[in-house]
Amino acid sequence: MLDLYRFALRPLLFSGLKTDPEWAHQRALNLLNFLDSRSNSPFASKLRAAMDKSFCLRDSRLEQSLWGLKFPNPLGLAAGFDKDGMAANIWPSFGFGFAELGTVTLHPQLGNPQPRLFRLLQDDAILNRMGFNNLGAAALASNLEARTRKQQLSPVTNSPWTLGVNLGKSKVTPLEDAAEDYLASFRLLKDWGDYFVVNVSSPNTPGLRSLQNASNLTTILESLQEENQAIKPILIKIAPDLEREAIASILDLAKKYQLAGIIATNTTTLRDELTTKIIRATGKPVTEEAGGISGYPLRGRSTEIIKFIWQETRGQLPIIGVGGIFTAEDAWEKITAGASLIQVYTGLVYEGPWMMKRILKGLLQKLGDRGLNSISEAVGLAQC
Repeated sequence: MLDLYRFALRPLLFSGLKTDPEWAHQRALNLLNFLDSRSNSPFASKLRAAMDKSFCLRDSRLEQSLWGLKFPNPLGLAAGFDKDGMAANIWPSFGFGFAELGTVTLHPQLGNPQPRLFRLLQDDAILNRMGFNNLGAAALASNLEARTRKQQLSPVTNSPWTLGVNLGKSKVTPLEDAAEDYLASFRLLKDWGDYFVVNVSSPNTPGLRSLQNASNLTTILESLQEENQAIKPILIKIAPDLEREAIASILDLAKKYQLAGIIATNTTTLRDELTTKIIRATGKPVTEEAGGISGYPLRGRSTEIIKFIWQETRGQLPIIGVGGIFTAEDAWEKITAGASLIQVYTGLVYEGPWMMKRILKGLLQKLGDRGLNSISEAVGLAQC
């Protein structure tokens, strides 16, 4: 089937109309929210069936179970794409095995001034400095509570649809009060997310990355796990720009506080591998524009960190790998480096909704070529 996104819609939006990335993103979410809110209508049912046929692939070899949760395939939607859960019920029909909502903060916030989202076409990358713009934890909790009154089974797998929730610190909350901020969000949302992620690695909230140091992180994790009582899996998302000693320190805390896993990685503040020199929308050099880089420039660094975590933990701490995944080869690289699950964001923007099926088909081909019976057998294979 002709990929209408890559060959028609993307050239029109990116190069022809030169649409603002944030405007296009919000229009897409509004459309998906409209479809989600009318999920029981005959039109929506027919459209979902068509989406399932076009975008989804089910095969038992792709299934995994982690933390008592079933994942029909290892490919998930990364945080940042659907911050307020506007399309929480729709993502299974795009072929995803799970989705991570957020980043959500306790207090609603507008985020940083616009423009704050830029396509770097020469690099297959995105520069973002959104600043955790979201409606707040209470609004997301209300949205997800309403979701429980709708269909909760994936139309592809006929199994529960796994949703993660990514928690961030409100910008108005002082750094010394960060633990209380994360805890309050968790209390509002703990009944509605299947797993939770502590995001202390975004470069777009002042001082946030300082919460990755051991003393600050200890306070946050202590508060959350005391409230959690080992009921929900809690993970931490780390930056790609950390030195290995800092990552090792976080891994020690992950063991001490019985974290369920690590997400590697968030966006990078490095600009050294970019081909893009000038941001067209602002006319400024990319080196002078604040924000984090995602996409292909992040691929190698995130994979190296996955390898390091796998080696340091002897494969005992599950990893969700994210950063520069566009193809089955990219996904395989992350999985064989040690990632049990993987996530995409920028790849979806550039490759469109047929990407998931292409990646999953490619992963099945690689399993077959190597005589493997399950994707779980491939996790860390390059490290053995």
